[in-house]
Amino acid sequence: MRARVVVFPIRGRAWVFSRSLELPAAAAITSASAAESAAPPPPPTLKVLWEKVSARGRKPQERAEAVVDFVADKMNGAWSSLERAPKGTFKSKIHSLGLRLLSQVKPSEIFLKSVSKDITKVEITYPVSLNPRLVRRRLRHIALRGAALHRKYLYGSVFLLPVSSVFTVLPLPNIPFFWILFRAYSHWRALKGSERLVHLVSDSPTSWNLLLGNEKENGSKEDSNNHRKSATISPPWVFDPSEDLERLLRSGESSKDGVDYCRVSRVCEAYTLDKKHVLKYIDFLK
Repeated sequence: MRARVVVFPIRGRAWVFSRSLELPAAAAITSASAAESAAPPPPPTLKVLWEKVSARGRKPQERAEAVVDFVADKMNGAWSSLERAPKGTFKSKIHSLGLRLLSQVKPSEIFLKSVSKDITKVEITYPVSLNPRLVRRRLRHIALRGAALHRKYLYGSVFLLPVSSVFTVLPLPNIPFFWILFRAYSHWRALKGSERLVHLVSDSPTSWNLLLGNEKENGSKEDSNNHRKSATISPPWVFDPSEDLERLLRSGESSKDGVDYCRVSRVCEAYTLDKKHVLKYIDFLK
């Protein structure tokens, strides 16, 4: 699958990294028709999870992803029930607390979580005034830094899960446990997105082969056919210098505080970005 990543500076060395929400026309029509014709999948059960985990021939990573997906689905269902709770109820107050906690999540983590495992090509859109090599270097830096950071936080969250479980003796919902569980899942997703992004912006044909699933499972050396294929495969990244993006960022009055909310909002509308997440980049600079 091909994805578009929009990159632009907002103040000094602070840059925005955001994945576009737009779909190709054919894919959008296919997904819309599939959504109309297909019924919603039933919620996963422990029996289905056990069948996935205990199936023969599955890799340890696939088993771990099955458990993570199961936990994520349960958390999404619980969060949806909190959203539907009437105002003024205890569940509504928990939902408000959750929104305040989520507002503290860094926008770079949200971007890394959006880099899913099915992406094999990335189109990098940036203002024409930027050097493309610098843009790819910054993307690689945020990917490598994110991999190290979220791996450390993932281990810390997993370590704290048994500690927070002691609060289950209280006659109240164990909010610390569920929050740490969510953070562990979020760091897992960001870690996987970081590792994927490293391969997507790499200049090594070996990394490009990993995106297409041509790597050897046992870590043995690739044969000559794979080497010839690595030499001819095209890079998974495509540069897209945009004059329109440059014009949107420079429109209006200049400010010493960098790009303002209005210009960022216009960029979000033009490139189908999640405005709520993009504006967080500016909020975190204050």
